[in-house]
Amino acid sequence: MIDNYNDFINFIHNLDYKPKLLLHACCAPCSTHCLLVLRKYFDITVFYSNDNIYPYEEYEKRLNEMKRFLKDFDINVKEIDDGYNHDDFLDVVKGIEHLGERTKRCYNCYMLRMKKTVEIGKKLGFEYFTTTLSLSPYKNSDWINEIGYNLEKEYGIKYLYSNFKKENGYKDSIKMSEEYCLYRQNYCGCEFSKKEREDHERIKKEN
Repeated sequence: MIDNYNDFINFIHNLDYKPKLLLHACCAPCSTHCLLVLRKYFDITVFYSNDNIYPYEEYEKRLNEMKRFLKDFDINVKEIDDGYNHDDFLDVVKGIEHLGERTKRCYNCYMLRMKKTVEIGKKLGFEYFTTTLSLSPYKNSDWINEIGYNLEKEYGIKYLYSNFKKENGYKDSIKMSEEYCLYRQNYCGCEFSKKEREDHERIKKEN
């Protein structure tokens, strides 16, 4: 089991073939750097599964940006859209909606999206799965990897260690987003993070 970024880099550099990788993508900006790192080493299919996003118009906007980026980036990457099932997200955060970001609410959200990824990966015969979520400095990479390895044990598909914020990955994603004129959202995605961000901005203005 890979548990650090250096071992991850050594692993991908020593691959002697391109395994099939299902890459869960939370949005186009976070996918930029991740695809840059992975494209030489894997046969990648991007899986857009983000039931947390609210409202639907925001979901659709982020999905369209994802599709546009994959086209403009001009690499041989396939894309699967999981559809919008917001009730699935509401079910996994029921009773903990108020906890805020970087809490159990987010852990359950990671779990939902990664579980859907591994289920599709199992169904379609992928060798590996991973996620772009770890690129964001607001996301807990330890949680993400814990979930990934637990799902690997449960489903029998190899999990690819994920901590794409390393080596200035987040800064690189900002530069690439500017280069490709990508829409960068100002909240994580769910209605709860949206309200928390709006409340924070309102308090700042009032003070």
